[in-house]
Order: sequence, then structure tokens, then C-alpha cells
Amino acid sequence: MQGIEKELLVFVVAVLSGASVRLAYRCLGCFRDIIPHSLLLINIEDILFWIGSAVYLFIQIYQTNSGSIRWHFILGAALGAILMTLFVKRCEKILGKFFER
Repeated sequence: MQGIEKELLVFVVAVLSGASVRLAYRCLGCFRDIIPHSLLLINIEDILFWIGSAVYLFIQIYQTNSGSIRWHFILGAALGAILMTLFVKRCEKILGKFFER
């Protein structure tokens, strides 16, 4: 694959990576809603989550860009996180109508 096709693929991977990190954090938030946590446990979970997310994103950058950080990867990851946030909010709104009492 040459040129722009490769860069487009890298951007798509970045968007999916950002979306998956955002979705994983939302799942962690749902877990916290189900099982109440102390502030100390929440802080420990957050630290572990963000370390894991940093490792995951580093691996994605390394596999797609041979380790070089490019702006379109960072922007793609941010865009993916924003799109996933909008998608989750939309799903919650729709499902909230079905499960209202």
C-alpha cells in the first residue's frame, strides 16, 4: 500500500483505537455504578486504566507508524473518542425511552 491509502488506514486505526479506549472507560464507569467503590479504589482503577490505555495506544502507534507519533494519529484517536461518546449518549437516550417506568 502506498501513500495516501496507508495514511488513511492509519487514521482509521487511530479512530478505532480512540473509540475502543473511550468505550472501555465507559464500561469501567458502568462497573462502578453496579458496584460502589471507595475513592481510593476509584483512583487506583483510574491509574491502572490510563496506564493500560497508554500502553495500548503506544502499541497501536508502533504497529501503524513504526513508533513515530503523527498528528493525524492523535487527532484520529481524539475523534474516535468523541464519536464514541456521542454514540453512547445516543444509545442511552434511546434505551432510556424503552426502559422508563
